[in-house]
Amino acid sequence: MTQLTALISVSDKTGIVEFARELHALNVRLLSTGGTAKLLADAGLPVTEVADHTGFPEMLDGRVKTLHPMIHGGLLARRDLPEHMAAAGQHGITMIDILAVNLYPFEATVAKPGCTLEDAIENIDIGGPAMVRSAAKNWKDVTVLTEAGQYAQVLAELKSAGKTSDKTRFACSVAAFNRIAQYDAAISNYLSARQDDGSLSAYPGQLNSSFIKVQDLRYGENSHQSAALYRDLHPAPGSLVTGKQLQGKELSYNNIADADAAWECVKSFEAPACVIIKHANPCGVAIGLNAAEAYAKAFKTDPTSAFGGIIAFNREVDAAAAEQVAKQFVEVLMAPSFSAEALEIFKSKVNVRLLQIDLPKAGGNTPWEQGRNAQDIKRVGSGILVQTADNHFLKPQDLKIVTKLQPTAQQIEDLMFAWTVAQYVKSNAIVFCGGGMTLGVGAGQMSRVDSTKIAAIKAANAGLSLTGSAVASDAFFPFRDGLDVLADAGASCVIQPGGSMRDAEVIAAADERGIAMVFTGVRHFRH
Repeated sequence: MTQLTALISVSDKTGIVEFARELHALNVRLLSTGGTAKLLADAGLPVTEVADHTGFPEMLDGRVKTLHPMIHGGLLARRDLPEHMAAAGQHGITMIDILAVNLYPFEATVAKPGCTLEDAIENIDIGGPAMVRSAAKNWKDVTVLTEAGQYAQVLAELKSAGKTSDKTRFACSVAAFNRIAQYDAAISNYLSARQDDGSLSAYPGQLNSSFIKVQDLRYGENSHQSAALYRDLHPAPGSLVTGKQLQGKELSYNNIADADAAWECVKSFEAPACVIIKHANPCGVAIGLNAAEAYAKAFKTDPTSAFGGIIAFNREVDAAAAEQVAKQFVEVLMAPSFSAEALEIFKSKVNVRLLQIDLPKAGGNTPWEQGRNAQDIKRVGSGILVQTADNHFLKPQDLKIVTKLQPTAQQIEDLMFAWTVAQYVKSNAIVFCGGGMTLGVGAGQMSRVDSTKIAAIKAANAGLSLTGSAVASDAFFPFRDGLDVLADAGASCVIQPGGSMRDAEVIAAADERGIAMVFTGVRHFRH
């Protein structure tokens, strides 16, 4: 059997010595460059420097070392074409059968504070991507490896069959082209975001995004639409796509959209909380001493809409909570964990989709660390709208009391709860709350007055009193009529952004009706 040749040139040296040692044990000849060659030699492995192989020295501070016909001829020559092999033989070109390359750490470099343009430029790999493309193009003859996770599969096949399978080589080729696309996208995003003063715009001149397919879906929003779920290259910890489905039917497009709304909302609470979502809107949200109490309170808000809803907890679902939830028809149930007793209870509910999602670790300072997107993207026509995500979280000290009547400490607590819920309700949003639970939710109406009336009707239908309730409005009241409606319903305090040209009129109405009102200075439109 002809001896195989492997060229190894990696920035990330994870597992590379072990990989090379296994190749050597399989009688594979080793070629390498620079620091990788030294590492392998220091490990006692026989390795030929690329400069010795090509007969041409590395030059220009290492910018030119593998850009040579001896390298690319060995990667690109088709073994099934006699004329290719004849040309290679004529010029003394040795075939390269395995290429292990990972690229200069451009993404990691530009992510560092204080990265200069010079630092970024010097970490743009040229020879690496060129070799990867050559090997990936010639996948029928060459196995190209771009990450350490691929080493074990290749070694297993070499040991069992003396070569890699067509399936593996093609999969490696696809992964290689994907990696090159991601790498070039990162370079383009960085360079086109750079401003004349050296700062970086949040919105590059060309936006290049890469997403990994998680799964095909049965259909989209409607049965005549096809769909698939993709995730970010590096998903935020604690985000929906990091979850594990424990049981139940396949998730649908609508299930996933609603589940994301529920999960993002429930993560916003520190106390044990439950969120019930229907058609992307919360129809019940509550906090309690435990998951069971939170669910019981959330369900009271709107039992009718909760039928067939999506439910999220920010605490483990134990037997007590599971027994309550199992009495209702639920599409998706998600939580950081489920007790063994809870899983046993849901075994008979085979269609209920159970998702286990780790909560992000406490103390994160960035949206990513908090398990949240840094940006929101929306498709419009032949373009996209891109904005920073609505990750603003209000603190009590940010409130501005604008009425003569001062809210009590309990009212402040209720207002903060109502405001948190309103952030996840479609505009125009009105949320009545009290005692750590929603009492009535009005969502998605063209008129804020209509949203207020709907929220009051919902509460009445559920048999809940709004007397003394706290109300959140996601945007300002343009006229006093909306405030009058919620006052008539029994509200005692209101939280809203303020900022209307008629703020004085609305404040005067609140004073007249004996309602305490606070401004946030921030709105939460959600379209």
